[in-house]
Amino acid sequence: MDRPRFSDWRERVARGRILVAGDVMLDRYWFGAVERISPEAPVPVVKVERTEERPGGAANVARNAAALGARATLLSVTGDDEAGRALAALVEAEGVRAVFHRDPKLATTVKLRVIGRQQQLLRVDFETAPSHEVLAGKLAEFARLASEHDAVVLSDYGKGGLAHIAAMIEGARAAGKPVLVDPKGDDWDRYRGATVVTPNRAEFRAVVGRWRDEADMTARAQALRRRLGLAALLVTRSEDGMTLYTDAGADSIPAQAREVYDVSGAGDTVIATLGALIAAGARLHDAMAIANEAAGVVVGKLGTATVTPAELS
Repeated sequence: MDRPRFSDWRERVARGRILVAGDVMLDRYWFGAVERISPEAPVPVVKVERTEERPGGAANVARNAAALGARATLLSVTGDDEAGRALAALVEAEGVRAVFHRDPKLATTVKLRVIGRQQQLLRVDFETAPSHEVLAGKLAEFARLASEHDAVVLSDYGKGGLAHIAAMIEGARAAGKPVLVDPKGDDWDRYRGATVVTPNRAEFRAVVGRWRDEADMTARAQALRRRLGLAALLVTRSEDGMTLYTDAGADSIPAQAREVYDVSGAGDTVIATLGALIAAGARLHDAMAIANEAAGVVVGKLGTATVTPAELS
């Protein structure tokens, strides 16, 4: 059977509508030269030469979907601050419709990375959890938006933006929408009833424990999938590719990375590609193969990045 190609789906992806909801953040990068050690402490001194800002978290998922040509809407909560406004401007510039609830008591999550000689030297995080009042308002907006889209992606970064995720999954599924979840933490009962959950290997291990061999991993994955009522469980396995567990069994494909430069944001690319293809009507196995190819491209880029149709087969 021929390998699925994104080019065969490009026009249908462009007609697909995907709703991304979850925790957003602003990724800031300070790039500079390292030429000496500080006299104050045994740490390098970085002379900052340029700065960059990129959407992170669920915002990176939405921009990845938009980069593939899908019509993406992003629903989230930010602070009523400079970082929140910068984040909205960034995603809208990349073709994403931003629906942000602004909480004046909240500081928009910012991850500041200091890069010297193409190596990350330090990361500084600024974050607070959104208020329940703002989250309740987002739940009502989510129900309306979900009905207008072909697929829903819930990107959970554990920052509080998906406190009502169980109700969101239930509502979207009742409306007949496929729901994809990028999980966080070890309490997955709140993801019950989702169409697909896409953990990486470490996230999966935190929930099911260590497995002895491939057969044991499959048994644990299928037991978890059945218990949560998932149509599929997709485990990304870094250099070992990814494995899809469904009623039909386990289907593994090898990684396609040409050169691994930075894995940050690779999970965002995987679920964005899956969502874009499923919104376009693709079968899950075909969507997985194309997502695997997209992941192989994005890990060759520094920081949170996107994949374009031209970079895929």
